[in-house]
Amino acid sequence: MSKTSIVIPTYNGKELLKDCLYAIRQHTPEPVEVIVVDNGSTDGTADICRQEKVTFISLPDNRGFPAACNAGLKLATGDTLLLLNNDVLVTPHWLTHLLACLRSAPDIGVVGPLTNFASGRQQIEEPYTNLEDMSRRYNVSKPECWLPVQRIVGLCFLFKRELLDRIGLLDEGYGAGHFEDDDYCYRARMEGYRLLIAGDVFVFHHGSASFSREEQQRVQALIEGNRQRFIAKWNVDPAEFI
Repeated sequence: MSKTSIVIPTYNGKELLKDCLYAIRQHTPEPVEVIVVDNGSTDGTADICRQEKVTFISLPDNRGFPAACNAGLKLATGDTLLLLNNDVLVTPHWLTHLLACLRSAPDIGVVGPLTNFASGRQQIEEPYTNLEDMSRRYNVSKPECWLPVQRIVGLCFLFKRELLDRIGLLDEGYGAGHFEDDDYCYRARMEGYRLLIAGDVFVFHHGSASFSREEQQRVQALIEGNRQRFIAKWNVDPAEFI
């Protein structure tokens, strides 16, 4: 039987993680394994993982998002793999529709949902109301809503194991994170894989809306540094793919 491995990196976000795990339990009838990667948290995240009885890895310090994802992927046993931010709430039929999209053709390598908070084409244009309303409107099977794109944002990133076997793990050179997902998508496309937004899936993403001004400035500096890394590596500006 096929199985999806859900890898959730987390750092000092136990309350978000609890909500994320609860939503997965509520809305995921498919066979899955959940692997939480605790990136050196000091807030009792490991205790939450024990209480929730999920597989988890505790790293001794914060090694960044790509490294945490890779640690989980190395442990994963599923034939499909999903990277999920700890501040995402999944919704009814989310994985059913994502898997249908991913498996609809042999050359589809990565798919992702629509959401309320993301860069690029995955962010919905209409204002967010509430989770029940949005999932009722969006999470109805409509393959005609699948959209070919050049990048999928890593907040909810479903891909085939054969892609991992072919192009390897995420590039940990992106440090704390940002553009490692663009990098992975670029590598996938170079190998002939297509990427799709599953327009019949909506998930909620808390995102960085609550960051302080100082945190936002730090994040912007990180984003720009990693954008320059991507450009230096591939000789192309990732803005072309948004």
